[in-house]
Amino acid sequence: MTDVPLLNGLIFCALGVAVFIVAFSLLLKLAPLNLWKLIAENNIAAAILAGTVALGLCWIIAATLH
Repeated sequence: MTDVPLLNGLIFCALGVAVFIVAFSLLLKLAPLNLWKLIAENNIAAAILAGTVALGLCWIIAATLH
């Protein structure tokens, strides 16, 4: 992209965060349950599900951008 490695890192970081936000919000829209409501009710399983989905998406995006 550019000759400045730090700028390249920032660009790819911003791109990865943007793709993650879009993918996670799409997941929340398509899910048949209200995930945030379940987490607010102290449902540990829902919080673990959200965390693992977030980590999975991040790993996929990181592997793609690398």
